[in-house]
Amino acid sequence: MTEGTAFRGIGRRAFATRTALLGAALVVGPMVTAACADQPKQHHGRGTDMQTRSLGDLTVSQVGAGAMSISANYGPPADRNQGIATLRAAHDRGVTFFDTAEVYGPYTSEELVGEALAPVRDQVRIASKFGFDVEGTGAPLSRPEHIKTVVEGSLRRLRTDRIDLYYQHRVDPNVPIEDVAGTVKDLISEGKVLHFGLSEAGARTIRRAHAVQPVTAVQSEYSLWTRDPERNGVLDTCEELGIGFVPWGPLGEGFLTGTIGTGTRFDPDTDLRSRFPRFAPNALAANMPILTTVKRLAEKKNVTPAQFALAWLLARKPWIVPIPHLPLGGRLENETQCGSGHPIMPMSGCAAAVEVIVRQVTGLLHHLDVRVLM
Repeated sequence: MTEGTAFRGIGRRAFATRTALLGAALVVGPMVTAACADQPKQHHGRGTDMQTRSLGDLTVSQVGAGAMSISANYGPPADRNQGIATLRAAHDRGVTFFDTAEVYGPYTSEELVGEALAPVRDQVRIASKFGFDVEGTGAPLSRPEHIKTVVEGSLRRLRTDRIDLYYQHRVDPNVPIEDVAGTVKDLISEGKVLHFGLSEAGARTIRRAHAVQPVTAVQSEYSLWTRDPERNGVLDTCEELGIGFVPWGPLGEGFLTGTIGTGTRFDPDTDLRSRFPRFAPNALAANMPILTTVKRLAEKKNVTPAQFALAWLLARKPWIVPIPHLPLGGRLENETQCGSGHPIMPMSGCAAAVEVIVRQVTGLLHHLDVRVLM
């Protein structure tokens, strides 16, 4: 995806995309601490010991929770009670970093996050996003006056007086990034925002924004399936400038959980994956060797494929914090218990093993369009 690309061909409700992470593991910290060069601090939740990482000077749980999945678009949305219960369960399991946006729903994800986390607001870090004409065309919109208006709505829905990390959701080609960064800098000086982030921005844009207001985190799609940040200079730029990196879609929109097969079909009325080339039958069949190998290696480590995929990401850099989307349907507790408290997967071994997979199936990874059209 190029900078400034809108959600092409998708209406304002449709671009509130969520990933169906069937069986996703949210607590990976206990599995992968053995070989981490910089041992992080621990957050002691009710059910596990969650490690922490730093996005710039923002400390968060080393695995966050994406709240896009509780609003719509990959099946029916969660009802209010289910959404709140899922968010609170994630916090009980040690998650302190929650990601939402005004466009998810739209608005309903922020509302649920605000209500669910209000009792523990000072114990969590909330990230949200601006940058679309939600009430109009759905196109990117980051004019300074628009940002100053929509932040008030997000603060109200989130039931808070500050947003810990405020991303520009997509680059607006009609507004210089310096103007965007300057506007967020003003919001930081007012105390309404604590840190500035960019989502799906290129390396040059990151540098330009960072020169005006330090960027705390960059969010882009990154997983075993999508390696663009390694090739387009974004990860290198983040490392050079001391910026954290937050992968969205870390489980390949559910593919890397091992619950999607070549015969899986998606409801075109409720599931956006029905529109994505990577989920077409021929693409699923071509990419199945990746999943088969991940499953085999995960089984040897007594972890789920989802946990293996997240561990691979955590092994890349100590300033990477993936945000798998919250599973709806009770799998959170079961998955987070797997290996709790026992370092069972050395990070270096995980990374090396998966690199072998990628080399084996490089042709399959790249001759198909395996990027989410978002």
